Amino acid sequence: MRVAVTGTPGTGKTTATDLVASPLDVLHLNDAIRAEGFHEGEDPDRGSLYADLDALAAWVDERANERGTDGLLLESHLAHRLDADRVVVLRCRPAEVERRLTERGEPPAKARENAEAEALDVILAEAVERHGADAVYEIDTTDLHPEAVAREIEAVVAGDREPSAGGVDFTDYL
Repeated sequence: MRVAVTGTPGTGKTTATDLVASPLDVLHLNDAIRAEGFHEGEDPDRGSLYADLDALAAWVDERANERGTDGLLLESHLAHRLDADRVVVLRCRPAEVERRLTERGEPPAKARENAEAEALDVILAEAVERHGADAVYEIDTTDLHPEAVAREIEAVVAGDREPSAGGVDFTDYL
């Protein structure tokens, strides 16, 4: 089984997936993009890489074959763009996303852009479009400790949580 954990930067994906107790192997896709060179240059305005998703998908398939498993937990704001059986979309109040990103050194314009994307459900909409609402599990992380988010992800992996897409609404931020 492949489970993608995705969401706007600043929603807690890396922190939570590092705490997940699961038989699935965790792959931090952003690390692979940088380390393996799965990109086609950098956006000069945002300081982010243009990911080569085809190369990344092939690399994920190779990791699965090497490990003799398809049991992967894929973590990245791009994870929903790859093949997955279930997609966990972490959500967070846009003002909190903006605060977290600014605190970790992102330029204010980039933090604001990500907060607006969160308010507009950009990643959720992409996940539902690619995988269908029956495969998407939305988790609002705003007031949850990372351990609680990890337990929610574990429930998705175990099949103990029902799909949920569209229950979180941050449009009041706009």
